[in-house]
Amino acid sequence: MGDQPALARRLGTGDAVVIGLGSMIGAGVFAAFGPAARAAGIGLLAGLVLAAAIAYCNATSSAQLAAVYPTSGGTYIYGRERLGPWWGFLAGWGFVIGKTASCAAMALTVASYTAGNLGAPAYVQRGVAVAVVVALAALNYRGVTKTATLARILLACTVIALTAVVIGIMIGIAGAEAKSGSTQSLTAGWAGVTPYGVLQSAGLLFFAFAGYARIATMGEEVRDPARTIPKAITLALAIAVLIYLVVGVAALLAAGPDRLADAAAPLAEALRAAGAGGLVPVVSVGAAVASAGALLALIAGLGRTSLAMARHRDLPRWLSAVHPRYQVPHHAEIAVAVVVCALVVTVDLRGVIGFSSFGVLIYYAIANASAYTLPRRGWRRAVNVFGLLGCVVLVATLPWQSVAVGLIVFAVGVVGRVVVLRRVSPGAD
Repeated sequence: MGDQPALARRLGTGDAVVIGLGSMIGAGVFAAFGPAARAAGIGLLAGLVLAAAIAYCNATSSAQLAAVYPTSGGTYIYGRERLGPWWGFLAGWGFVIGKTASCAAMALTVASYTAGNLGAPAYVQRGVAVAVVVALAALNYRGVTKTATLARILLACTVIALTAVVIGIMIGIAGAEAKSGSTQSLTAGWAGVTPYGVLQSAGLLFFAFAGYARIATMGEEVRDPARTIPKAITLALAIAVLIYLVVGVAALLAAGPDRLADAAAPLAEALRAAGAGGLVPVVSVGAAVASAGALLALIAGLGRTSLAMARHRDLPRWLSAVHPRYQVPHHAEIAVAVVVCALVVTVDLRGVIGFSSFGVLIYYAIANASAYTLPRRGWRRAVNVFGLLGCVVLVATLPWQSVAVGLIVFAVGVVGRVVVLRRVSPGAD
């Protein structure tokens, strides 16, 4: 890689934290509580804490590895360097496939909360989704500092919307009658909680915390990566967990687990249940903005992982090009945008949470295994082991449809790589 052009190191700690938060505080906070409530009821709070604990282990492992390998690619590079080319490929393949699907879901979410709320037909909504993808990909193309700037604006808008939602809910349930009803609902809900349901809700909620991967995958563009990346990952995850806990508790107090489980838009339903339906448009705007912010960061992260895989010939070599002026992986970002647009106009991927979680959990399982091989002992290795076991357990408890689709997609990737390896020299990996 010594003769290949490098990306520019332009991001500081604040920029990295914003990009990570922009990925974590995305559409998940507006949509994930519904599936989690169906899986575990009020137990989704325990699932959220468990998902956060495993995410912390994964973040610690990612930070350790990113400090040693401060280059684009994230766990794809870590797996290759610490475990071997095949493990790196599996991590990269899971990230690229899962997050490409997530990009399409984010774009469709933006369209549904904008054009959809205005009564536009499905084909118009898909056209809006394509336009959003093209616009954000064009922004990424112009340079990572522009990505960080827009991510900061979108994140601020999302946090403002969530703050308004939480305040509206709490004011709405401040009366004695509303408080009594919410308390009874939550108390009764714990009786039906099962360990399996909690684990499944943790797996479904886990994808919401995966945004810190974007910080590691952009390691080649961060200043002083050995210090900046670990600090940014820890800060971004801590802030995201706090926001999710506050919003989750408020939604449960307002609507209860059963009503959330049946809601397509859980936070909007919570506002209605609290008698604050006038703030529903705020949720719609917040969801659209958050989805756009997450999509922006996902496109950037996918471009960098694709760049790294292409450098090692696990994806077409054409994708390894770096723009001479903007110093971004422009071919990779164009390819990502084209594939996402194709998915947006052909498939409805708004139910992709389980599949996305499958790919992300495999990705982090490999990250934890890679970190375990670093020459460090003591509590760090214990964290690596807990993170690895946690990822494996959560994968096993995901809905069977998500597991089945995930296994098929990984099998396709393995077969494709075997075919490629047989066409190149025997010494290639």
